[in-house]
Amino acid sequence: MSAAPVGEVIARLKREYPDAKTALNWSNPLELLVAVILSAQCTDERVNRVTERLFRKYRTAEDYASAPLEELEQDIRPTGFYRNKARAIQGMARALLERHGGEVPKTMEELVALPGVGRKTANVVLGNAFGVNEGVVVDTHVRRVSRRLGLTSSDDPEKIERDLLPQVPEEERTLFAHLLIFHGRRVCKARRPDCPGCVLNDICPSSGLSGKPS
Repeated sequence: MSAAPVGEVIARLKREYPDAKTALNWSNPLELLVAVILSAQCTDERVNRVTERLFRKYRTAEDYASAPLEELEQDIRPTGFYRNKARAIQGMARALLERHGGEVPKTMEELVALPGVGRKTANVVLGNAFGVNEGVVVDTHVRRVSRRLGLTSSDDPEKIERDLLPQVPEEERTLFAHLLIFHGRRVCKARRPDCPGCVLNDICPSSGLSGKPS
């Protein structure tokens, strides 16, 4: 079977997951940027528990930039790798103050130039905070599901994104990632995908997987 038709994948998953959106809690671009940095190697649920208090304490880039590093480390400690994350957040905040008047920039080039911000993080912020659908977020679920659907054969996130960009309509790119993440978490799981219960069963080239991880 050839690759699943992207238009049909999107249409079916939209019906299946009408509430698809980022699981991170945020109310402005800076909060989203911090939350995404914290989400590395950490569940969204744990990040949300940490940011509930964090975002009341740190409201601006200046707050993060001027905080004692050890204090910031302890504030985010439950998310893991807290020393590296604290340095990244503080470096990012200082760069925002120095280069962007304390505001989160709205371009890929400016975002990835910030400490601790890679293309995946930039895609999340651009798509969700600013409605800029420049790229496709490729996390572990997007990687797995897009491979199973035959939309890419790569394991490398950057190559996967390059494969997806010409296939996914620009206006759907942010939502497309959310849909695949929802589907990956609920149905197309790594070890035991529920192929019989999958709405993409008849168009997926990997339909019938018997619990094999991929």
